This record gives sequence, C-alpha cells and structure tokens, in this order.
Amino acid sequence: MWTALRRIMLAAILATPALGAAAEDAAGERSAHVNYILRCAGCHTMTGEGTVIGGVPTFLDSISALAADDRGRSYIAHVPGINSADLSPAGIAAVLNYVVKEWGDPMTDVPAFTAEEIARRHAEPMRDIVAARREIVDRLAADGKSTAPYPWP
Repeated sequence: MWTALRRIMLAAILATPALGAAAEDAAGERSAHVNYILRCAGCHTMTGEGTVIGGVPTFLDSISALAADDRGRSYIAHVPGINSADLSPAGIAAVLNYVVKEWGDPMTDVPAFTAEEIARRHAEPMRDIVAARREIVDRLAADGKSTAPYPWP
C-alpha cells in the first residue's frame, strides 16, 4: 500500500513542472488578453475604441500606423498606461502584440514587439509625450497614413 502511494506521489511530483510549463505555454496568448483587460481596457475599452470624452484614442484604424513607425513605437512604449503598467518588458510586448493583432490593419506590416525592444525604448527619454505624438501623427499624415484623433492640447 505505502509503496503504491509513494509511486503515485513521486509521479505527481515529477509531472508537476511539466504541467506547469504546458499551462504557461498554453496561456501565453490568453495572458496578454487578460493583461489587456486588467491594465488597458479601463481606458481603451474592451473593443479597443477608447473614449473621446476621456481623451483616449481608439486603436481601430490607428494602431498599425504608429506601430509600423520607429518613432511611433517609441511613443507607444511611453504612453502613460504602458509606463505605469506593472508588467515586465516581455509582458508589455505581449500586450502590444495582442493589441496590434486584435485591432491593427492586417495589410500593414508591423514587426512584433519584443522584450528587448521595450526595455531599449523605455531607456530612451521622451519628455513630452503629447508633443511627440503630434509630431509623429503630423509626419504620418503627410505620408497619407491616418491615426486616431487626439484631443490633448
């Protein structure tokens, strides 16, 4: 009896790390979705539409132009919700990739965000986020690329 119980317990102990790894792999995409809900949806809404009255831009018809642009990617890495998110660079990259996949333009080539890129861009100073966005949006508009309206002064 004890021998059989010991074998079962040993098998369970040995299987636990493998089960944990499988659950972590399976939850990778879901984790980005959950992190979006917990950290982004309060302002950008569950549909990515943002709120005009709250001054939060929509992701629809907008995120791809910013995410495909080098300076736009730096801007995205510095928006207040990203800067204050209690996530690792890998977690932030996963959420941003989720946003682009969910609401981005499939016809726009947007490189995937990586943890290394997020860490590098966070190390770059961006002193005036509103001015940076306006400069980026004006340049993109001159190239015929549209972005969401931005009500901040």
